[in-house]
Amino acid sequence: MKRRPGRAAVGLAVAVAAATAVFAGVFATRLSEESQLSDSPLVGAHSPVLTLPLLDGSGEIGIPDPDAQVTVINFFASWCLECRVEHPDLLAVAEAFSDSGLRLIQVAYQDRPDDSIAFLNELGVSPLVSYASDPGSRAAIAFGVFGIPETYFIGPDGVVTARFTGPSDSLSLGHQIDLILGRGR
Repeated sequence: MKRRPGRAAVGLAVAVAAATAVFAGVFATRLSEESQLSDSPLVGAHSPVLTLPLLDGSGEIGIPDPDAQVTVINFFASWCLECRVEHPDLLAVAEAFSDSGLRLIQVAYQDRPDDSIAFLNELGVSPLVSYASDPGSRAAIAFGVFGIPETYFIGPDGVVTARFTGPSDSLSLGHQIDLILGRGR
């Protein structure tokens, strides 16, 4: 005679399957290879106002940049594989929008400055980009960074207009910047 599982065992199996599906969905969206326009309590609100030290120790950078038409804040780390994927696109966008009042700031997220500098030196740096460290994760906390890479867009009025999660590509970045500049739909 075959014994059938009890209700408790069936219930536990269903609960484990449901929890696995939820976790898989969360990780799939966090680890996708495409940037995603994501909700954030900051979108539509004024940007946190911060001053961060530059990675090379040569000074500080203010967030947002009051002289910029668009400030783009990108959180990255040397240990982040998706950050490696998006890095060339960030440099390309900085170049493409260099005459449009763009200020691109890359903020090292929970990374040693030496590791971040080595990462940037390996992949390339641009004089059009400011590279900052984030002691104590002040900026990451203020922006509500959930995982990296994350990119925030700030208009000339200091209001956060969008947040991307996951690696960004030049087309998505450029489209969002064009929207802020009033050149896109």
